[in-house]
Amino acid sequence: MVSSIDSTSILQNLLPEIGQVIVLEATKGQCRYNYLQQIIEKAHDSGTKAWLLNCDKTMEGPWAGLKDLLTDILPQVQVQAPDLIVKHDYELTRVLPALRHLISVRYPSLTDMAVEKEQIRNYPADRAFRIIHGVIDFLTAWFERCQTPSLIIAGDNYELSGGLVRIFFAELMRRSAQKLNLRLIVTVPNIMGNKINLPDIIGKFNQDDLKHIHLNLPSKNNLDISVQSVQDIANIAAEIEENLKDDPIEQEIYLPRLIQFLLKSNQHLKALDYQIKAATIYNRKGFYEDGLSFALDALEQLKRYCPLDIDKHWLIDSMLYTSYVALDKPLEAFEVMEQAMNRTNNPEHLFKGCFMMAMLYIRELEEKDITKAESYLEQGLQELTRCHLSSELKLFQTTFNRNGLALIRYRQGRHQEAIELCQWCYEQVNTFIKPEQHLLYRSVLLFNIAQVYDFTGNYTEAINYFNAAIKIDSNYSEYYNYRGNLYFKMGQKENAISDYFKAIELSPPYPEVWANVGQCYRHLGEFQKAVDAYSNALDLQPNQFSVLVARAQVLEMLDEVNKSLADYNAALKIDSNQPLVLANRAVLHYEAGRYQDALNDLNQAIAISPETADLYQNRAIAFTALERHSEAKEDWETYLQKSISTQ
Repeated sequence: MVSSIDSTSILQNLLPEIGQVIVLEATKGQCRYNYLQQIIEKAHDSGTKAWLLNCDKTMEGPWAGLKDLLTDILPQVQVQAPDLIVKHDYELTRVLPALRHLISVRYPSLTDMAVEKEQIRNYPADRAFRIIHGVIDFLTAWFERCQTPSLIIAGDNYELSGGLVRIFFAELMRRSAQKLNLRLIVTVPNIMGNKINLPDIIGKFNQDDLKHIHLNLPSKNNLDISVQSVQDIANIAAEIEENLKDDPIEQEIYLPRLIQFLLKSNQHLKALDYQIKAATIYNRKGFYEDGLSFALDALEQLKRYCPLDIDKHWLIDSMLYTSYVALDKPLEAFEVMEQAMNRTNNPEHLFKGCFMMAMLYIRELEEKDITKAESYLEQGLQELTRCHLSSELKLFQTTFNRNGLALIRYRQGRHQEAIELCQWCYEQVNTFIKPEQHLLYRSVLLFNIAQVYDFTGNYTEAINYFNAAIKIDSNYSEYYNYRGNLYFKMGQKENAISDYFKAIELSPPYPEVWANVGQCYRHLGEFQKAVDAYSNALDLQPNQFSVLVARAQVLEMLDEVNKSLADYNAALKIDSNQPLVLANRAVLHYEAGRYQDALNDLNQAIAISPETADLYQNRAIAFTALERHSEAKEDWETYLQKSISTQ
């Protein structure tokens, strides 16, 4: 429904509904901003805490909007609840890089600290989602502690917001709107006459919570750089550039703004260099959607102003590849890298490209091709011999290539060869590279060996290698989660739980570890603790089929029948072709006297898995309860026949 309404009516008639998200369609500019400002002022007058945020990532970077909210509240938090800043130091410094001038992150990993030339591992995409949930936990804890009665957030320029910010606000509303009495307004331009993808902008929200409002406002520009002279803008750009210099924190903060000023002052080649730098920074932080955006912008600049610059083209293509792989778009990554390799004859480009193509064929593409992957690695070694690199760097790159071959041997089931290759790489690095260098790479090699031993069932040796990796990189949360899984497999549940909670301590929250904690407590018979852990996992990521089923089963053990049934319902809504889950739900229906519902579930389960004998036994019982005795007899006979045939 689209309608027109004044600011007072929005505040009085629509925003009192907790969890409401208003999508305000209006022409971008000062008038829209003033309209939102009126809402915020009226909210303040009524005793509601309210913020008007600028979500324009082109000026303020990937966290535009959210960083303004945090900047506003942090001084008060520092005075009244400094423990919250300490607890959430990692995620806060990721959103607000300037905080790193003021506080130290307690648990930096080598992925955070490695110098640029030793950065061989980017964070997985889900690490950024953990940052989002850590910030949500921080805000929720703060507003609950200071007993804020109600909140309104208005995000202007939401159509220009970054991908992470869109996920943040959607998850904030899902997880905490009811707790915080929170309402949200986001703006988009008038859809008519604008080429915008509305589902892409607001698709993360629960669509049932959305209300669309259309406003006919004058198109009056903001008083921004668009009304300044080119020379004035160039002077501002020069001042920003001088202040940035080689300060990585300041670069992370101001690069988007500098790029815009350079573009506005027609300094396109300079802007291109900074776009490449921004894409590199955001990819290394794990902000891949925003890294991709800056890389694509850089590509457009390159094509227009220096299309023959192969080195810059290679840098951009590498960023695009990294982003596409992390965002689970392997075909796009393949196309980019294939074109990049056809465009260059530089051996330093080609040996890296060969490795990236090999990884696509062995890890990312739906149709794996081990032969092609190995062929690319061998080609990469040949290209490496043509490179004008130091002997030390050639050695390092050789081991990196052979580490890729170890992955191929692992996938081929040639596990001992995979282990020996990784061990050779580790020995070469230890022998020929200074002890203080490439610590991150050393820990990764040990981690790889541990994974192969895990797959072969040699859990003791796998743990030994995990211990060695952790000794080098003691704050990498994922290592503890993996080692906890090994302890779990070995039956050492208490050791597993200890590692899982260490993983939780070292990282913003992520659902996988809480699900693992739930499994441990379940096997220890501590069912309520298991439910709590599963609930934490589902709060962070609701649509986890296996976790919903696991919690349903534990709730059933606790005689929480209605809650168990709700979880089975939610799980089957995600995947209805699960015969054993249907059978579990059928039992609950039967025990509640809903015999026809039980029969319906069992009919569906048998249609999916007609060879499972126990399903016929259960259905026979349901038929009997419904006094359909001849059908019950047939199912008993079928059950006996199938039971005998499987013995």
